[in-house]
Amino acid sequence: MNIATPKFGVGASALRKEDPKLIRGEGAFTDDIRAEGELRGFVLRLPHAAARFVITDLDAARASEGVHLVLTAADVAHLGPVVCQTPLKQPDGTRHALKHTPLLCDGEVRHVGDAVAFIVAETLEQAQDASELIDIDWEFGEAHADLATALDEGSPLVWPDLGTNQAFLYRVGDAGATDAAFADADHVTTINFINNRLVSNYMETRACLAEWDAAAKKFTLTLGSQGVHGIRRTLAKDVFRMDLEDFRVVTRDVGGGFGTKAFNYREYPLSLEAARQLGRPVKWVCDRTEHFLADAHGRDHKVTAALAMDKDRRITGLKIDILANMGGYLSQFGPFVPTFGGSMATGVYDIQNLDFKLRGVYTHTTPVDAYRGAGRPEAAFLIERLIDAAARELAIPVEDLRRRNFIRPEQFPYLTAGGRNYDVGEFDGHMTRALEKADYAGFPDRAREAESRGKLRGFGTAVYIEACAFAGSEPARLTLDPDGGITLYIGTQTNGQGHATAYSQFVADHIGIDFEKITVRQGDTSELAKGGGTGGSRSIPLGGVSVSAASRVLAEKMKKLAADELEASAADIELVDGSARIVGTDRVLSYADIARAAKSDEDRTGDADVVQDEATYPNGTHICEIEIDPDTGHVDIVRYTIVDDFGMTVNPVLLLGQVHGGVVQGIGQCLSEGVVYSEDGQLLTASFMDYTMPRADTVPFFDFETRNVPSTTNAMGIKGAGEAATIGSCPAVMNALVDALDRSRGVRHIEMPATPQRVWEALNL
Repeated sequence: MNIATPKFGVGASALRKEDPKLIRGEGAFTDDIRAEGELRGFVLRLPHAAARFVITDLDAARASEGVHLVLTAADVAHLGPVVCQTPLKQPDGTRHALKHTPLLCDGEVRHVGDAVAFIVAETLEQAQDASELIDIDWEFGEAHADLATALDEGSPLVWPDLGTNQAFLYRVGDAGATDAAFADADHVTTINFINNRLVSNYMETRACLAEWDAAAKKFTLTLGSQGVHGIRRTLAKDVFRMDLEDFRVVTRDVGGGFGTKAFNYREYPLSLEAARQLGRPVKWVCDRTEHFLADAHGRDHKVTAALAMDKDRRITGLKIDILANMGGYLSQFGPFVPTFGGSMATGVYDIQNLDFKLRGVYTHTTPVDAYRGAGRPEAAFLIERLIDAAARELAIPVEDLRRRNFIRPEQFPYLTAGGRNYDVGEFDGHMTRALEKADYAGFPDRAREAESRGKLRGFGTAVYIEACAFAGSEPARLTLDPDGGITLYIGTQTNGQGHATAYSQFVADHIGIDFEKITVRQGDTSELAKGGGTGGSRSIPLGGVSVSAASRVLAEKMKKLAADELEASAADIELVDGSARIVGTDRVLSYADIARAAKSDEDRTGDADVVQDEATYPNGTHICEIEIDPDTGHVDIVRYTIVDDFGMTVNPVLLLGQVHGGVVQGIGQCLSEGVVYSEDGQLLTASFMDYTMPRADTVPFFDFETRNVPSTTNAMGIKGAGEAATIGSCPAVMNALVDALDRSRGVRHIEMPATPQRVWEALNL
């Protein structure tokens, strides 16, 4: 194909074209957007985790200054709830009961922060003042927030009609074959741990602006999301029971998502209904405390796992028993997240026998849903901590145990006991390279030197694999604009990843054009008929492939148009620097001229929808080296090494940012972040005073490289990278910490977050 090599095509380290606007403060986040006559909404939330209630007086609130509307459950009874979209089939073939999230609670609440009224006023302060005038009679119930005892006999029930706090039972694998493997095992290692609950804490809290067109009888909802089409679908189908065409959903700039902005939340339909009733726009903006109380949390598992090995230290069986906290309701993808982890339970190892048992559990806590990695971090942490523990018990090098049990390259494609079909992998290759880069051989000397300073040194490795970019597609449309620019329409949604830059690189590969003349349009259901949104690292592996294909289609059309105008063959036309040129001559035609030569919109449009039949499987090795101050329990990460297999790198700079951010989120879970509830369900970590986020001065510089093996399931060999670093980092950090504790005190277990107090107690109590 006659196309000049682009300066910033795929593989180049193009800097983010999005940044200048954001740095100048010219972003269009939801709260930046104003609508004429907009009102402000406020949610009255329950301060108790379990209670029955009756609202006895609304008159004072409704008569309060500036108030236009007060909604309670009775006022939205004609609307549907916020539904759980992922029901499961249980081992006996039945479907479990689905306890959806009501828009407003009707006489009973099930976690602190549950919503009982929605107040709309001229200002937020007036709405807040009015909320304090609502009289409510409470009958307090007995709350239960402890996952570990939620299934015990006599524990208070979140849903008494179920007769249990068990939300569902899920199993995968072959229990009989696994029992036989354990019966014949030469050695069995068992671990128990808590995968701690997290709050996503994106920079921009959720917000929405709801508008109603009375003449057209249509809604417009502007919000920060991870995909407008999914939000529109749930609003139309499940809540309002209207046609999709009655909703326009718009997302502009988004300050972080991490999975948690993918869902429909009650505030969106409440704002829409208020706008419809009042005939004026209604804006709702979440404050940080509301985010802690009401936005879906992540993780929160109680885990028992056991590994069976034969005399040659080959793994013969894996047993897993998990309690997964669902909170007070089943969130949109809540049941799917921990069960999906079951499909990844065997990790990078050749384990033929698996018995995975998971029970979803209701507690009087905020519902739990997808958070960066969504099931894969939990699975990787489990198997990598278990491998590390087994090696310690057997007194053999953990890298030897891993090598002995890795799925070998010649075994691919490999069907796991959990049902995933891995296409390629060279796990020993990137582990060996990471150990070299991390100077594993020199660690004993570094440990002795640290000891001379009174510090405890630890070295931890984790080899992970994840599934992402799942089967499906992401359609893309390119248009040649009248001014000679290119506009891309695609249904993913950037949350800070740099989509406009990465997608422009795919375009530049086929259509020579200045980066600034490529416009990427996302986040408006009126501009694109469908879109899968952003999540599961799908945007570049699926969306990018379609963008590349659409660029090829448009390039061929442009060359044909240019050839007709220049009286040449299309095969002799090259596209470079915004012009079509006959190769080897000075005869050129600008892209604007090509656009004018088009006889129809179709002539200047390129569409593609490349379908992928199987997920991709990024994998890699993370190595963490830490020092502990035994006097304070403070943990300092002194070295961090990563060698990843992402199949193909689209933009090294963007990739580095994704990896760095992901590692820091994993470090946060390991060392500082953790949701804490009191026995009666009060959230004790509801602000940054109590919930400790990682900071720049608490993380190291990272040594990162790729050792890519192209995916065979993706048309361009791309595997995806958005969640990988969060998946690999947690077990690496905790393995390093346990290594240091074991070397000095024989301590082989500590729970996350391993705060200085916990570490000090492990060393001294």
